[in-house]
Amino acid sequence: MTERTHAPAHRSHRHHHWRRDVVELAALFCAVAVADGIANLVVHGPRGPVLLVASAVALLVTAAFHTWWARRHSHAPPPGSTAPSDTGAAGQAVTPAASTPDDSATAAASLWRMRTTVRDEPGSLAALCTALAAHEVDILTLQTHPLPEGGTVDEFLLRAPRQLPSKTLAHAVAGAGGRDTWIERADAHELVDPPTRLLGLATRTALDTAELPLALRQLLGRCTIHSIPATSLSGRPNIGADTPVEGVLEATVMRLRDPSGGALTVERPHLPFTPTEFARARALVELDARLGPRVPRSQDVLTLPEGNDITVRRADQTDLPAARAMHDRCSERTLGLRYHGPVADADRYLDHLLSPRFGRTLAATTASGKLVALGHLLWDGDETEIALLIEDDWQRRGVGSELLRRLIAMAVEAGCASVYAVTQASNTGMVAAMRGLGLPLDYLVEEGTLVITARLDKAPAGGLLPHGLPGAGRQPARRQQADSER
Repeated sequence: MTERTHAPAHRSHRHHHWRRDVVELAALFCAVAVADGIANLVVHGPRGPVLLVASAVALLVTAAFHTWWARRHSHAPPPGSTAPSDTGAAGQAVTPAASTPDDSATAAASLWRMRTTVRDEPGSLAALCTALAAHEVDILTLQTHPLPEGGTVDEFLLRAPRQLPSKTLAHAVAGAGGRDTWIERADAHELVDPPTRLLGLATRTALDTAELPLALRQLLGRCTIHSIPATSLSGRPNIGADTPVEGVLEATVMRLRDPSGGALTVERPHLPFTPTEFARARALVELDARLGPRVPRSQDVLTLPEGNDITVRRADQTDLPAARAMHDRCSERTLGLRYHGPVADADRYLDHLLSPRFGRTLAATTASGKLVALGHLLWDGDETEIALLIEDDWQRRGVGSELLRRLIAMAVEAGCASVYAVTQASNTGMVAAMRGLGLPLDYLVEEGTLVITARLDKAPAGGLLPHGLPGAGRQPARRQQADSER
């Protein structure tokens, strides 16, 4: 193929070879004639020596100017030009190493996410891009969301000069025909292209049922997600749980049928949802429905300071009988500190707490398989609650601290900015466990109820074991990977 490609050019080169020789010969004769004329003028003219000196000076000035010009522009290729690539031994082009951008220019730029609505007509997007270019704004990514009533919602990831305020950017967009413009700061994580991000969210959802609300939140940006069970704790049907299979889209509210029963409500008051976003969210929910219930089967075997071994693993609704048996072994004080209500209603919360749709639950079991502790990480709208229940005989042994550290690591992995725990001021064990995390804590006391909020932006970086089960804490641990059939 290479020979066929280059053969025509080779024949053309031989065909025009004699013409080039004739031109070169003619140029040589012209040069000889010009030189002879100049020599006769210098020798026989009245000012021959003066002309000779002037010609020498002109040549020296021209050579000096050429040398200066070449040194000034030798390191900067002209705009729009590309350096020729070298060719390797195999005939393949070797691309030169990409140059590193100027650090000062990168540091002087800001990333913005911008969404605006434009008319669906030729030239509208070009006018918008021209307005952004006038302010030296670089468009990194662009997504287009068609609207059923006409027009399109264009979502940009922009790199703008740091000194450019958002108001100036908004005015420029409005002058170019954009309306309902929304701008907020962005970070480097959003440089991932949308298809790659969607595939990553689909993979996380496929591995773990509890990932669906988190995946929806990352897909749709800042939003509040509520899981509405099909029935309340009293057994009555919940209002809003009866949602059509195809879902409902109402401007800033999205309702999707939960595959495990009930409904998922997504709210974003600051920005209406587009049909494209609704279709993406519905595709994730459909994937979850097709795969059915699934929980990662990783587990840790930990040796407590006193020498006993406990196993920490993810829990789900199949652990409901064991959790109820643990309730029966717990004292009324322990259940009261955990559920903040009538002890008789404790069992009614378990089905809700163990559902992966409402969060993640860790179970601690003994070597004989008896469940002795539960740790919950619960999605509460756009906030995250953390809770522990330790059987009386296993309190003050470090079980709660181990569960708490793992729940915090899971919250950090899920991108939560903070977690809060609701307890009583008399629950010194929970307070001590939260303080032992080494995180900034905020305390709020109202009528004997203590709310402790831990900020996770300063959480220490730690390794995570596969399937979302965080690594062991300070105690030695032996990690065991359970089979999928276990």
